[in-house]
Amino acid sequence: MDSKRLIAFIVLSMGILLGYQEFFAPKTPPKPAVTATSGAPAAPNSASVSPASEAAKLTSGQRITVNTDVLKAQIDTVGGDLRGLDLLKHDSAEDATKPFELFTDKGGRVYVAQTGLIAASNPALPTHKTVFSADKTSYTLNGDSVEVKLTAPEANGVKVSKVYTFKKGSYQIGVRYDITNNGTAPVAPTAYFRLLRDSKAPEGEGRFAHTFTGPAVYTTDGKFQKVSFDDLTKGKGDYVKNADNGWVAMVQHYFVSAWLLNPLDGKAVCSNAQACQFDLKANGSDLFSAATLVNLPTLAPGASESVSVPLYAGPEDYNTLVATADGLERVKDYGMVHIFASPLFWLLTKLHGLVLNWGWAIILLTIIVKGVFYPLTAASYRSMAKMKALAPRLERLKEQYGDDRMKLQQAMMEMYKTEKINPLGGCLPILIQIPVFIGLYWALLASVELRQAPWVGWIHDLSRPDPFFVLPVLMAVTMFAQTFLNPPPADPMQAKMMKVMPLAFSAMFFFFPAGLVLYYFVNNLLSITQQWHINRKITNANKAKLQS
Repeated sequence: MDSKRLIAFIVLSMGILLGYQEFFAPKTPPKPAVTATSGAPAAPNSASVSPASEAAKLTSGQRITVNTDVLKAQIDTVGGDLRGLDLLKHDSAEDATKPFELFTDKGGRVYVAQTGLIAASNPALPTHKTVFSADKTSYTLNGDSVEVKLTAPEANGVKVSKVYTFKKGSYQIGVRYDITNNGTAPVAPTAYFRLLRDSKAPEGEGRFAHTFTGPAVYTTDGKFQKVSFDDLTKGKGDYVKNADNGWVAMVQHYFVSAWLLNPLDGKAVCSNAQACQFDLKANGSDLFSAATLVNLPTLAPGASESVSVPLYAGPEDYNTLVATADGLERVKDYGMVHIFASPLFWLLTKLHGLVLNWGWAIILLTIIVKGVFYPLTAASYRSMAKMKALAPRLERLKEQYGDDRMKLQQAMMEMYKTEKINPLGGCLPILIQIPVFIGLYWALLASVELRQAPWVGWIHDLSRPDPFFVLPVLMAVTMFAQTFLNPPPADPMQAKMMKVMPLAFSAMFFFFPAGLVLYYFVNNLLSITQQWHINRKITNANKAKLQS
C-alpha cells in the first residue's frame, strides 16, 4: 500500500492532465457533411435575406499592404477583407526567422476578417463579395495612426466607404463604415463583422500543448462561452444571441481575434440588447464563422450614418487584453481549472514585475505555492517517513507469514494501529494539491508572455522545449531520486516499477515547453529537500525512542 503513494501521485497527476487532453479538450472535427453557405448572415429584424450559395474558396482581387511597427496587414479589394496579418513582434513557431502569421488565405489555410452591409430594401449594398477601390496599394505608418479608405460602387444611390485605422504599437484595428443615402428611398441596413476560419490546428501546436481552438462569445450577463467546431458542425452550441455589450472571437493557443462591441477606449456600438446579435455557425467545406451583427437606424434620403466595430487581432497578452475590452482576458482559456489557474497567473505577472524575467518569476511562484502547501505536504511526507521507518519490521512480517496474505495483512494493520499510522495518510494531501498543480500547468501553458521569453544561458524561449534537453534530464534525475526517499515496496515487481516509472514519465517532458519543465524541476527539488528533512527528523526521533 505504501509504495503506491508515489505511483498514485504520478498516475493521477499525469492521468488527469493527459486524460483531459485526450477526452475533454476540443478536437479538430471532421469535415462537415452538411451543405452550408458562406454568404452574408441573414439580417435580423428585417425581411429574410437569402444569399446565393458559393464555393468555399475565397475570390481575390488586388491586395493592399499596410505596415505598422507591430503589424503587416493585407487587405483584399474583394469585400475589403483583411486576408493577411503578420505579427511582427512574434516569431513563427515553425521558422523563427519569419513573423507569426495570424490571418491568411494561402497554403490551404483560411483565417480572415470579413464585413458587409445587408438590407432587404437594398440588396446592392456592399458585402464581403463586393469589389472595392482604394487610392493606393501600400500604406506605411509614419505617425501615430494611418487610415486606409476603401470605396464601394454606389448602390441605388447609397454611397459606402469602409475605413481601416491602424495605430502605433496597437493590435486593435479600427473598422468603420461611412454610409450616405443619396437615393430616394429610406434604407435600414444591418452591418455584419465576422471572422472566418478553418478548423485546422494553429501553427506550432504540439501533442502536449493542445488548447481550445474555435469561436467564443462574451457578455457581462452570459460571461465567457466557448462553442467547439464540432458542435457547430452538428448545429449545436449554446451561447448568448442578443446583447448590447461584449465581443465575439476566434480563440487559439497564444493568439486571438475579436470584434469588440464596447472597447474600453472607444464608444459602445449597441444602444440596446436588440441592436446587436452574435452568430456562430458552420459554413461548409470546413469553414466556420463567428460574427456580430449591428442593426443601424433607418437612413432617410439625404441622411448619413457611421458604424465602427474595432477588431483586436494579436497575442493573448494579459495586460493588453484587460486594457482592451471587458472580459477579453478570458480568452486565456484555462478550461475547468480556471478558478485555480487565473489567480496563479495573476500572481505570476506580479512576480515578473519584480524580477523582470519570466523564468525567475516561475521559480518564485513555485516556491510560494510550495510554501502555501507546506503543511499538507509535510503531513504526507511524515506519514511516508513513518512507513519507511517501519520497512524492516514489514520485511520480518513478510518472512514470518510467507504466502499467507490474509495473516500478513492483519499483522500489518495491527502494527499500523499500534504505531498510530494511517496507510492512506500520505494520499489525501497529495490529492488536494493536484487541481492547483494542474491549474498552474494550464496557466503556464496558455501564457503567450513566455513565448520568446529568455531565462538563462541556453534557454531563449520558455514556450519551446529545451534545445539541449538539460531541464528534462535534470527533471528525470529528480524524479528518480525521489524514489529513494519513499518506503521501499514489499513486492519486487512494485520495486521495479518504482524505478522505471519516473524515467518513463519523464520522457514526455522532453517535448514540454521549457517553462513548464522548469516549474516541475524546481517543485521536485523543493519536494526532495522537504521530504529528506522530514525523513531525517523521523529517523532521529525513532533512534532516540529506541535509546530511551
